[in-house]
Amino acid sequence: MEPRGWLPLLLQLELMWPLGAPSEPRLRVFVVPHSHMDVGWLHTVQESMQAYVTNVYNSVVEELTLEKKRRFIAVEQEYFRLWWDGVASDGQKGQVHQLVAEGRLEFVLGGQVMHDEAVTHFDDQILQLTEGHSFLYETFGVRPRFSWQVDPFGASATTPTLFALAGFNAHVISRIDYDLKEAMQDNQQLQFVWRGSRSLSAQQEIFTHVLDQFGYCSLQPFSGRIPNTCLSLSEGFYWDGEPVFPGPPTDGLYPSMEMPVTENSIPNFTSLLVGNVLARVTWFRTPHVLWPWGCDRQFFNASLQFTNMDRVMEEVNKFTYQHGVSMEYATLGSYFRAVHAHQLSWPVRDQRDFLPYSSEIFHAWTGFYASRSGLKALSRRASTLLYAAESMFTRYVLLAPHPNLDPAWGLQQLQQLRWAVSEVQHHDAITGTHALKVGDMFVEHLSSRMQGVQTLMASIIQDRSPDHSGGRSRACSLSAGPEPGGRFAVVYNPLAWTVTTIITLTVDFPRVSITDESGCPLPAQIQSSKEMPSAYDLHVLTMSPGLSYRQYSIRPSRSSQEDTGETVPFVASTQHFGHRLRRHGGQVGSHLVPVENDCYTVFLDTDTNLMHSIWERQSNRTVQVTQSFMEYHVKSDFHRGPISDNYVFTPDGRAEPAWEAVRMEIVAGPLVTEIRQDFYREVNDREPTFAIYSRLAHGPQSSDGELLCHRIEQEYRVGPLELNREAILRTSTDLNTGRVLYSDNNGYQMQRRPYRQDTWNTIARNYYPMVQSAFIQDRRSRLVLLSEQAHGVSSQGNGQVEVMLHRRLWNNDKWALDNDLTLNDSSVVHPVLWLLLGPWTLTSGLSQSSGLALQHRPVVMLREMNGEVGGPFSAPVITAPGWNGSWKQKAVTLPSSVHLQILSIPGWKYSSNHTEHLQTLREGAQHEAKADLRRVLLRLQHLYEVDQDPVLSQPVTVNLQSVLRGLGSVVSVEERSLTGTWNVSEMHRWTWSTRDPHRHRGNSSHPSPPPGGPEVTIYPKEIRTFFIHFQEQ
Repeated sequence: MEPRGWLPLLLQLELMWPLGAPSEPRLRVFVVPHSHMDVGWLHTVQESMQAYVTNVYNSVVEELTLEKKRRFIAVEQEYFRLWWDGVASDGQKGQVHQLVAEGRLEFVLGGQVMHDEAVTHFDDQILQLTEGHSFLYETFGVRPRFSWQVDPFGASATTPTLFALAGFNAHVISRIDYDLKEAMQDNQQLQFVWRGSRSLSAQQEIFTHVLDQFGYCSLQPFSGRIPNTCLSLSEGFYWDGEPVFPGPPTDGLYPSMEMPVTENSIPNFTSLLVGNVLARVTWFRTPHVLWPWGCDRQFFNASLQFTNMDRVMEEVNKFTYQHGVSMEYATLGSYFRAVHAHQLSWPVRDQRDFLPYSSEIFHAWTGFYASRSGLKALSRRASTLLYAAESMFTRYVLLAPHPNLDPAWGLQQLQQLRWAVSEVQHHDAITGTHALKVGDMFVEHLSSRMQGVQTLMASIIQDRSPDHSGGRSRACSLSAGPEPGGRFAVVYNPLAWTVTTIITLTVDFPRVSITDESGCPLPAQIQSSKEMPSAYDLHVLTMSPGLSYRQYSIRPSRSSQEDTGETVPFVASTQHFGHRLRRHGGQVGSHLVPVENDCYTVFLDTDTNLMHSIWERQSNRTVQVTQSFMEYHVKSDFHRGPISDNYVFTPDGRAEPAWEAVRMEIVAGPLVTEIRQDFYREVNDREPTFAIYSRLAHGPQSSDGELLCHRIEQEYRVGPLELNREAILRTSTDLNTGRVLYSDNNGYQMQRRPYRQDTWNTIARNYYPMVQSAFIQDRRSRLVLLSEQAHGVSSQGNGQVEVMLHRRLWNNDKWALDNDLTLNDSSVVHPVLWLLLGPWTLTSGLSQSSGLALQHRPVVMLREMNGEVGGPFSAPVITAPGWNGSWKQKAVTLPSSVHLQILSIPGWKYSSNHTEHLQTLREGAQHEAKADLRRVLLRLQHLYEVDQDPVLSQPVTVNLQSVLRGLGSVVSVEERSLTGTWNVSEMHRWTWSTRDPHRHRGNSSHPSPPPGGPEVTIYPKEIRTFFIHFQEQ
C-alpha cells in the first residue's frame, strides 16, 4: 500500500512521545460520540422530541447493538426519560439495559438538564441532579461518575463541590475566558484538581478537565476550508446534517449533510482528523486525546455517522504499528481511567471560579445575568414553593392517618413541580437565552405545576383542620362565628428555626380585626396600598416555630373600636413630599427627615427626595448612602459595532440617569415604616417608570426579632423600559472599598471580585452573577445586598454597587430575528433586595440566616369565612376550598448555623441496599415495587465558612432522632451521597496526586459516630444527606 498523504503529520510524534514497545500505541485518541440536546433553546421540548431526539435514541441504540466497538454518552435525562417512558419499545429497553451493563452506553452528568452555573441556586442544581440520578439508579442501578458541563456560560466553583459530593470522579467544563483558555493551553494547564470550597478543601476536590479551543463540537470553532481538500472545518464530521423542524423530511435528505467517506475522500478526512489530534495533544500532559465527536442536535441518523467514521478510524488504525497512533470509540469513563492510570502529580486550583465568561474582546457573556428577569423570579418562586410543600407533605404523611388525601396523588403533584423546576435550570432556560415560544413553555410548565402543588397544600390544610368553632378553649373573648367578607389564614414556616416576621395581605376594607388561634388580637397595622389606590395593605406580626403553622382569623370591623371594645390594627399615617426635579440645582442635604427602628436610622433628603445616609446603631456610624436608577444605552445595528443581546452585555458608554423627577411619601406605623419613592422618566409623566418601596420593621427585642430589625427591605418597580436600555439600581456610599466587590456562587459561597482594568470592554467584564447575595466593605463597615432572584452585579466606582434589574433589547441580527431569539421585554418587574449595614462581625453572622429568611418566607394560605374561594385578598397566597381551625404540632428546630436544605418524601421505589436493588433489577421485579412513604430524604447544610464567625463557624452536633421527634419515631439513619444513590460507606472516589499535599479537614480527620447513628457532626460548609426511616404508625 502506498503511504497516505497524512502520514507525514504523524512524524511529529517522534518529538513529543518516545517510542514504546512495538505493540503499544504512542498516542491514544478517545473518540467520544455524543449529541448536545438543549432542553429548550430555539425549539420547545416537544418540538425537539419530534424533530430529532427520538431518532437519536432510536438510531444510537440500534447502531451500538449492531457493532460492539461503538460507544455513546447520554447526558440530559429529561429527554432520555421522555423517550424511555413514551417511545421506547420493550425490545429497545432490553437493548439499553444490555448496553449500559456492558459500559457501551454511558450516562454522564445524569441530571435532568445541563444546568447553568451562573444564575442558578445550588438548591436547584442539587434538585435537578437528584431527579436525574434517582431515575437512572432506579431504572438501571447505575450512578454517573463523570460530569459533562460543556456548554454553560462560565464555570462556578460550587459545581465541582456538588459533583464531588454526588460521587463523581472527574469534571468536564469548556466555556471559560478566551484569553485564559489560550494561556492554559499553551502551558498544559487544562487539567487540574479543583478544590471548589475553601472550607472543605481536599475533602471534596475533583479532577477537572477543560475542553480545549475546539470545545464540545468536533471541529466547530474554525471556519473556511482546509487547503487541497473538499472539507469545511465548520462542518467537521457531521454526516447526518442538521435536523429539520417540525419533523424529519420524507426523502431523508437533511441540510448540511457531510459528503460520505469514499476511497477518494478518505485521505482528506484522515488528514483533517490527524492534524487536529496532533494540535490537541500538545496541550495536555498525557499521551491521551479526548476527542468529542458530535455537536448540537447530532446523531439523529447514527447509522450514517458510525458507518462513515468507522472507515476513517480504520484507516488511521492500519498504521498504528508504524506510527504509534490508535483511535477508539470511547466513553468519558474510559478516557479518564487512562489518564488516572498515569498517576501524574496535578496542579491544584483553589475556590476561584471561571466567571464571568468572555468568548472574545467585546463578547462578555454577562448580559444573561439579568435577561428575562420575570422568568428568573418565577423560577425562584416555584423552587421556594416546592421547598415548603415538600416538608408540609412529609409532615402530613408521617403523622397518619390521612383519610381524605391520596398520598400517591400528592407525590405526583410534587414530582411534576420537581421536574418543572429542574427543567428551567437548563443553561438556555433560566439564563433567558431562548426563543420566545420556548420561554412560554417554561412559564406554562412552572405555572401549571405550581398550581397543582398549591392545590395539594390547600388539601393538606383542609384534611388536617378540625372545625374552627368546635372543641377548643379560647384564651381571649371575641365575637364568635364566621362573618361575610372575613378570612381564615394559615401561615406555614418552612424553615427549621423560629421565624419572627411581618406578613402583608391586601384587603379591600380599612377597618379590620385579626386574631390568633386562641382568639387573641395580634399586632397589626393597616395602610393604603402602595400600588392599588382602592385597597389596603394589612401588616401582621407573626412568630412561627420551625416547620409549624399559625392560624389567624381576619374580619372586617363594622364599627369603631370605641363601639365594640375589640382591638383593631393601627392605621398608619402618611407624609407627602411632592415632586423634586433631578436637575434642580439647589442646595442638597440641608433638610433631612429620619426614619428609624431599633437598629437603623435612614435619613432622607427632602431637597431631592432621595436617601441621604444610614446610621447603624451597633457601630454608631453614619454611612452616606444614595440610590438612583440608571440605564446603559446599547446599539441596535448589528453591522455597526458590538451589540448587547440575550447573552452579551456591550454598553455604548457609561450608565446615565433614567429619571427626571421623583415623588416621595413616608407611611409610618408601630409595626412598619414604609418609604415610597416614585421615579418619573419625564417630568410630566403620569405614571412612574421606576419605584423603590423601603420598609423598616419595628419588631420585638429578642433573638428571633434580630433579623427583622437588622434589615432594610426594598421592593422595586421597574418598567416598561424604552428599547435598547439596560436598567440598574446604583447604590453609592462613602465606604472606601477600592472597587472590590464580593458576590456569591449560586447562594453557596462568596467570591472576591477585584476590579479588572481591561483595556477593552471594562464595564461588561466587571459584571458578575448575584444569585442570593453581594457586598462591599471597608475596614469598619459592610453593606450587604440580599436578593430574592438572580441579577447581574458590579462595582464600577469606589463605594458603589450596582444591580442590573431589567433589560429590553432589539437588534437587526438576522440569525436572532429568524430564530425569534430577541429580548424585546416590555414587562414590568418587581425585584426584591434586602440591605444589611454594619460591622463585619454583625453582618457576617446575620447575612446567611437573613438570606434564607428572604428566600423561604412563610407561606400564607387563605379561605373565605363564607366558604367561597377568592375574595378581597390579593396577596401571594394559596386559597383552600374548605378548612378552618388548627391542630397540635411539634416544631422542628435546628441550631442557628445549620439549615434544613430539604425534608422530603421522594417516593423512590428502589431498595437502599445496593445488592438487593440489583437483584430486583435482574429479576425484572422493579415494576412491582411501591413508593416507600416512610423513607425521608433529609439534607443538612452548615451555613458558615471555617473562619467566618468565632461561634457560628464551629462544628455542630445534631441528634437527628431528637430533632425529628415531632415527625414520628426514627427507626434508622443512613448517610447517603448528595443525590441519595450511594451509601457513603460504599462510595469510593478516585484520588489524584497533587503538587499541593496540604489538605484541610476531611472526614478522616475526625472520628465519626458509627454508621446509622442518630448523632451527626456537621463541619463548616458541609452538606450532609441522609435517608431517615420512620416507624409505621
